[in-house]
Amino acid sequence: MNRKRGFVKSGSKDYKLLWMAIPFITIVFLFSYVPIFGWIYSFFDYVPGVSIFDCDFVGLEYFKLILKDDNVLRALKNTFVFAIINICLTPLPMLLAILLNELRNGPVKKFVQTFTTLPNFISWVIIFSLATALFASDGIITMLAVKLGLGDASNSLLGSNEAVYWFQSFLVQWKTLGWNSIIYMAAIAGIDQEQYEAARVDGAGHFKCAIHVTLPAMMETFVVLFILNIGNFLNTGYEQYLLFKNSLTAPNIEVLDLYTYRIGLQNMDYSYGVAISVVKSIVSITLVLVANMVAKKIRGKAVI
Repeated sequence: MNRKRGFVKSGSKDYKLLWMAIPFITIVFLFSYVPIFGWIYSFFDYVPGVSIFDCDFVGLEYFKLILKDDNVLRALKNTFVFAIINICLTPLPMLLAILLNELRNGPVKKFVQTFTTLPNFISWVIIFSLATALFASDGIITMLAVKLGLGDASNSLLGSNEAVYWFQSFLVQWKTLGWNSIIYMAAIAGIDQEQYEAARVDGAGHFKCAIHVTLPAMMETFVVLFILNIGNFLNTGYEQYLLFKNSLTAPNIEVLDLYTYRIGLQNMDYSYGVAISVVKSIVSITLVLVANMVAKKIRGKAVI
């Protein structure tokens, strides 16, 4: 009798948790799955204001056009360069978390963590304004470099096509570094302290403890996040690049998301823009599956 009552009570609790999760499941369904219906536009020559079923069916014509469009290939090249740079910089949040963990001064540790996390909540519009004030041809840092004989006012970072890749990647890391390190800080908090004590007994200092205890314990988290970032290989976003784009930097700063925005919304070629997005989504899903298979071969178990 008591066992039955316990089962009913446990089941009632599970239903309460399910009801609490329903609003979030609904949000995910509305914003992540319902828009997939929009992929149908890529198979029609859609005209705004006309029902999709009254438009001409063109099949795979827009997908074939992608292979012939030099602008798509250029945008894809830029996307790959930015994505590869960001993937190479993926360990930085983990290293920041290790360094923060080694800080013994509590107030200093909290200040550094807050200072590095705060930029994540600043919009790209404000960051663009700040970068303009610092790195434009009449910006503070540019004028200081000119006075020191280290640069030329006519060749600022905001107008340098050669500096686009590393400068924009630097801004991304500055904005997200502290926020991305939070999950690694949580992983460090879960490490058994007895491992550190055993390492210190064996004569290990702070550096060796970080290398032989902290780093191995964080690798599981790193691998999972790395594979998830592979899925976002082509999803660089467009807000940052839209703001920093100008006539000088356009050849190297226009990524695939920005080109899709320009074609789909600015030029109102909705069908072609959707076709590019469909291809990008399929490639992203494929990359996640391949990365997961590779992880399973190397680690003996899949991540997702």
